Amino acid sequence: MYKNTPNRVMNRPKANTSTLATSPRLVLLHKPYQVICQFSPDGKHTTLADIFAQSRDRMVTNTTGLYPAGRLDHDSEGLLLLTNHGPWQARISHPRHKLNKTYLVQVEGEVSDDAITRLLSGVILKDGLSYALSARRITDLSDIAERNPPVRFRANIPTSWLELTINEGRNRQVRRMTAAVGFPTLRLIRTAVGPWQLSPLAPGESMEIARKAVVDVLG
Repeated sequence: MYKNTPNRVMNRPKANTSTLATSPRLVLLHKPYQVICQFSPDGKHTTLADIFAQSRDRMVTNTTGLYPAGRLDHDSEGLLLLTNHGPWQARISHPRHKLNKTYLVQVEGEVSDDAITRLLSGVILKDGLSYALSARRITDLSDIAERNPPVRFRANIPTSWLELTINEGRNRQVRRMTAAVGFPTLRLIRTAVGPWQLSPLAPGESMEIARKAVVDVLG
């Protein structure tokens, strides 16, 4: 043990607050139509910062350090995951991890059995073969929120809805898949990523997932 003498100064180590670990977080957001997946303004579009600044029935108020895990196009809606933890972001967004993503898709025309078969067996896109893990027509639209602005109605052209599940995340993949089988996408809503569901969030609402529940899935 050192003696407390004048010529020896004992310095107690100080905590480096800049390196203290931030608790990992996962937040679910129902991204509305025409919102870009970034917090910083671009002068043209509604941003995530604008959405989180609005008062909602369900909302996360602390967004410090959060960033999207994966993306959802400006003209798409639905479930967007945000995290402040790099390993979780990689597990959610990188194609090699094969995390299932489910979408409701409104298409132009009455989708055919042949089109569904082709989506399941695979279609050739510019970046390779792409197939759905599941694909089915849906007729119960009671849980689908109205879009603002609504899809343009054309009296002489019917529309129909599909539910598709894929486990990749290529750029505009679902839209390109439905177009490849002859049914252009009019509206796209992501309803699930892995075990996390869009319901019960209304457009613009958000909620945080308990850390243990995330660790059980992502590690």
